Amino acid sequence: MNNRKDQLLAFDRLLTIMDELREQCPWDKKQTMESLRHLTIEEVYELGDAILDNDPEEIKKELGDILLHIVFYAKIGSEKDNFDIADVTNSICEKLIDRHPHIYGDVKVANEEEVKQNWEKLKLKEGKKSVLEGVPASLPSLVKASRIQEKVAGVGFDWEEPQQVFEKLKEELEELQHEVAVQDTDKMEAEFGDVLFSMINYARFLNINPENALERTNKKFIKRFQYLEGKAQERNTPLRDMSLAEMDVFWEEAKLL
Repeated sequence: MNNRKDQLLAFDRLLTIMDELREQCPWDKKQTMESLRHLTIEEVYELGDAILDNDPEEIKKELGDILLHIVFYAKIGSEKDNFDIADVTNSICEKLIDRHPHIYGDVKVANEEEVKQNWEKLKLKEGKKSVLEGVPASLPSLVKASRIQEKVAGVGFDWEEPQQVFEKLKEELEELQHEVAVQDTDKMEAEFGDVLFSMINYARFLNINPENALERTNKKFIKRFQYLEGKAQERNTPLRDMSLAEMDVFWEEAKLL
């Protein structure tokens, strides 16, 4: 591992390269914060994939891509005399110090839960009108639900134990089944959303990240289905021409891999 001096030199090297690219490269010169935005989102998702794949080499590469984007935004900010990379770095340093009075002050905490509760209280003291202001509107719904639940729990709006959440989940499932029985599409959608929200809440109580859990299932399904497709190709039989019973044989084989 590199020492602190080497780490600082590497960061300075990136800043220098960013300056050179912004001055000399036609593509880099053309970019704006708006044009980079969707690329940044894509890079974050690619990092997420690498983390779920437990691929350290790929994680390193994707972190580098995201770091480049941070430096790029800061460079654009400096060109507009809004902020530079030092302002960005100092801003997060000050926030971390302010939000950790149990480290940099005289506040005492007993556990992680008290740290999270203090964090939300401090944000309200900073002028936020709602603990939910920090939840981005553009987050995917599943991730947004997780963040909403975490934030309100941080100020004490929460269930006391997992069984209570599970009972609520069963209640929501019963309400969904009722609307399915009467075929009220609008209410079915509303109740389905309640079921998902309760499932995500239950996952939190089980210390399971629902996004990670669902993505693991996605990857598992893709792997098994592609195995099924491969077997169909070996037999020169289109999937649509195979019976469900035939498909199930290969599906069960895939589960053993």
